[in-house]
Amino acid sequence: LLFDLNKMNNELQTAVYKLKEMQFQNGGFPWFKGSNYPNRYITQHIAAGFGHLKQLNVAIDQKDASEIISRTVRFLDEEIVTDYQTLLKEAEKLKEKEKDGKKGIKAAADYLAENHLGYLQLHYLYMRSFYKDLKIDKKVQTAIDYYTNQSANYWKENNLYSKGLIALIQHRNKNATVASAILKSLKENSIVSEELGMYWKENTGSWYWYQAPIETQALLIEAFSEIENDMATVDELKVWLLKNKQTNSWKTTKATTEAVYALLLQGNDWLSISESVDVTVGNQKIEPSNPDSHREENVKIEAGTGYFKTSWNGDEITPNMGEVTLSKKGEGIAWGSLYWQYFEDLDKITTAETPLKLNKKLFLKSNADKGKLLTEITENSKLKVGDLITVRIELKVDRAMEFVHLKDMRASGLEPINVLSQYKWQDGLGYYESTKDTSTNFFFENLPKGVYVFEYDLRVNNAGNFSNGITTIQSMYAPEFSSHSEGVRIKAD
Repeated sequence: LLFDLNKMNNELQTAVYKLKEMQFQNGGFPWFKGSNYPNRYITQHIAAGFGHLKQLNVAIDQKDASEIISRTVRFLDEEIVTDYQTLLKEAEKLKEKEKDGKKGIKAAADYLAENHLGYLQLHYLYMRSFYKDLKIDKKVQTAIDYYTNQSANYWKENNLYSKGLIALIQHRNKNATVASAILKSLKENSIVSEELGMYWKENTGSWYWYQAPIETQALLIEAFSEIENDMATVDELKVWLLKNKQTNSWKTTKATTEAVYALLLQGNDWLSISESVDVTVGNQKIEPSNPDSHREENVKIEAGTGYFKTSWNGDEITPNMGEVTLSKKGEGIAWGSLYWQYFEDLDKITTAETPLKLNKKLFLKSNADKGKLLTEITENSKLKVGDLITVRIELKVDRAMEFVHLKDMRASGLEPINVLSQYKWQDGLGYYESTKDTSTNFFFENLPKGVYVFEYDLRVNNAGNFSNGITTIQSMYAPEFSSHSEGVRIKAD
């Protein structure tokens, strides 16, 4: 239903009609319907969105869309002229302050030569570059020329998002020298990972629209694809965008639409690839179209994505199936995962590491002359009923993740000191800690890249020989990102 052409056309017309209803007489748009004032950035964002549709050759009802666009661009043209005239007035004041006419002229010229380039002015230039066919008044052109020159002179002083905007602006104004210099600088400061693709360490995001990581990556994809037509670099940038989606939610419709635009814009067309990855497990080649090549007879390739899955029972698994061969014929990238599930005594489990790495240790907590003393507990340690134990969990994360669950099991002979579930803050990390009968659970809404250490206390309340279980961690929405610590035993007299 999502790809039904009639439905898509109706939704498109409905969206255009809604925009038309919200637009003010002066051509601006509010942030929310009911506001009495236009929001300049939102208006520019809408105009740029129509520019994206134009770039992708998306057909829209010409009458309504053209009317909306012409009024919107006219409103924004007036805004940029106002910005420029404000600068001219300030320059005139400096000129009048000087008694010496030559000094006054120089003071005004020096003031105008300073960096007066704001994020709104840059975004306007980017938006306006989609509409070269719309008439530009002389006073508007003067303002555009001024800010365009400013962007060429001061691009080094801007952030990642702004550099992408400036590169596109300069390229569309035939200034290949500046555009190429910006892309060269961006490449030199980027990080390229075989798994994560190409990205920038500084692209971590903030509260401002010009520091949004998804929109920034999408814009840089547009810049590299349009200016250099470097498909290898563009594909690496796309990999980061999709890997980000694997472990994070794209917070807004704005982020999602910008990402979709970037993915559809240029580069190798991953959506048109019809050949699936050849998978061989042991000596069996998995062919979804051939039921004899796997156990499940109803395996179907999902339309549009090529996704399929299959499984085997324990008695069907042989040692040589531990060797899996993947072969990809087409362009682009593919994802898959292999799960091997089996039963094992908890204390015999060894550490498993993925991008999430766990290390768990138990310490006997005692009083000494210098204060509290922590002694690491091993399988040979002798504990007594009443002893206080500190659990220390070290977590290493090599990328930012969201919605992650950490579960720490405990021996049946131990009882938690803190039984209240509550939200906690530690080292800038917020998480919810929940104590259950057999485990302590940590829920991370946002888990930035880094190393984290968590500690909590337990009391030995029963004598015996116990398995202390393991600590597991898993992304709730990307289950292939999981890890666990090794299992240990404890003895208490």
